[in-house]
Amino acid sequence: MSVNLLAPNPATLYPVPGVRIGVTEAGVRKANRKDLTVVLIDEGACVSGVFTQNRFCAAPVQICREHLASGKGVRAMLINTGNANAGTGEDGRVRALSTCKALAAKLGIEANQILPFSTGVIMESLPIDRIEAGLDGALADMGDNHWLRAAEGIMTTDTVAKAFGTQVMIGGALVSITGISKGAGMIRPNMATMLGFMATDACVSPALMRQLATELAEGSFNRVTVDGDTSTNDSFVVIATHKVKHAVIDSLDSADGQALKAAMLSVALQLAQAIVRDGEGATKFIAIKVEGGNTTAECRQVAYAIAHSPLVKTAFFASDPNLGRILAAVGYAGIADLDQTGIDLFLDEVHVAIKGGRNPLYREEEGQRVMKQSEITVRVVLGRGDAADTVWTCDLSHEYVTINADYRS
Repeated sequence: MSVNLLAPNPATLYPVPGVRIGVTEAGVRKANRKDLTVVLIDEGACVSGVFTQNRFCAAPVQICREHLASGKGVRAMLINTGNANAGTGEDGRVRALSTCKALAAKLGIEANQILPFSTGVIMESLPIDRIEAGLDGALADMGDNHWLRAAEGIMTTDTVAKAFGTQVMIGGALVSITGISKGAGMIRPNMATMLGFMATDACVSPALMRQLATELAEGSFNRVTVDGDTSTNDSFVVIATHKVKHAVIDSLDSADGQALKAAMLSVALQLAQAIVRDGEGATKFIAIKVEGGNTTAECRQVAYAIAHSPLVKTAFFASDPNLGRILAAVGYAGIADLDQTGIDLFLDEVHVAIKGGRNPLYREEEGQRVMKQSEITVRVVLGRGDAADTVWTCDLSHEYVTINADYRS
């Protein structure tokens, strides 16, 4: 089940020169499913990543950070699903490094030029024998148009593969951008139980890549939540292969920098919102817009208080306009000097609360009409300033409990 999320359109998943992808069935956890992906990256590309803020981060996250910091130049990524290699201690690090060494030996590169990624069940040993045995199959499958296969190969409880692409003119040259992601549960910002990979053939300076990855994540993946749980394995990686020969972009404030960031952010936002639309058991996609704050940070703080509330989320699932739950969440969001008499609340165009109290013109049947929709916008006006921000979430259904109760079976 997903909320108005269509399968990817292969015609819009543009090959990115300098990136090739191979996918195979390695039997990491279950037979007869794509679960091992290898991404090869040409020499000279720039790679940067943003990772989970969970202090109990998985072994592959630790190693990715170390390998990126080594400055050796990333030449490959190795991604498995079915096993998260998290909560596995030193043995997990040894196993993740073993897979990097095995792939490096086949490619004739150094192990620290490989970024490993894992997603799936936590606290189980990574089956390196199956992964290493599957490497030849993944390498034999290499192609520059395998983005959809990769999107399918990184799924766990996802019901729909997530992949989007676009093209944009930069410095008189046509630049391609394609990305994939996975995630459906254990989703909240900083980042989410998600893997996201995006590549472009644009020329971006190495010094700018970290800023680009961070700003893309901040504008997309760090604006979504399904259940409020921050995963151990979150990773978002951005690749620039430098195959299009326009002038090198060394500032996001330049015209070319702004055009590239806007195009890449549009893809990242689609990938992030697809995760919410495919949230475990989700039946509704909800945008929570908070306006009139002193800062965007406090607007987001209020938006997340609403988005994380089980009472709010279950009300949306039931199409029950018990909207005092939203006002209560605004009140406990943590803004000490919030004046409740300045708050207005809207469901789509329906003005529910005015100056902190029920709008005399509001009728519950109007609220219920909106609540029955598959896509809903909640708008809160704080009356404190000019700042605004938006978070995307979903409802909380019986199916969410069922999926997570049966996850390991």
